[in-house]
Amino acid sequence: MPLDLPPHLHERVVCSIAAAARYDVPANLILAVAEQEGGKPGQWVRNVNGTHDVGAMQFNTAYLATDLARYGITPADVAAPGCYAYELASWRLRSHLRNDKGDLWTRAANYHSRTPAYNAAYRSQLMQRAAKWAVWLGARFPTFDVTSSNALKPAPYPAAVRPVLQVKTGPQAITLFPR
Repeated sequence: MPLDLPPHLHERVVCSIAAAARYDVPANLILAVAEQEGGKPGQWVRNVNGTHDVGAMQFNTAYLATDLARYGITPADVAAPGCYAYELASWRLRSHLRNDKGDLWTRAANYHSRTPAYNAAYRSQLMQRAAKWAVWLGARFPTFDVTSSNALKPAPYPAAVRPVLQVKTGPQAITLFPR
């Protein structure tokens, strides 16, 4: 499926969706964090305290040196292109969502900082970005509501992806979608 994104964002979207499925974290939240962090593969950003934020998901080297070093995870691992940084970020977000205190958005913003003032600013931006990505994902990836008795019926299609043609082939109809 072609995406209506510039090429440099394809990795972010594809990797975030895959990591969301793997770690049971909402894809729009991972995409919001990725956009908020604004990192790129191979990128190292120096912080005022002497640490660096590394790679697409901007992992802080202090966090890498303490919490992740015991797993053999290095700054080079998270700086590399590909989905690893998104998977690692999703694993970390899942831990914050399950183990930290506070509402969902405060826990998610702990990815950036637990300091209340920094957390609040990040949280506010994260909520806006997550809402934007939820709309974007919903318009492009129709899903089934598996929580209802109509689990086998597709959810209503957003106007942007509504079927454009149905072809009868015997007792069943095939629905064709726009490209």
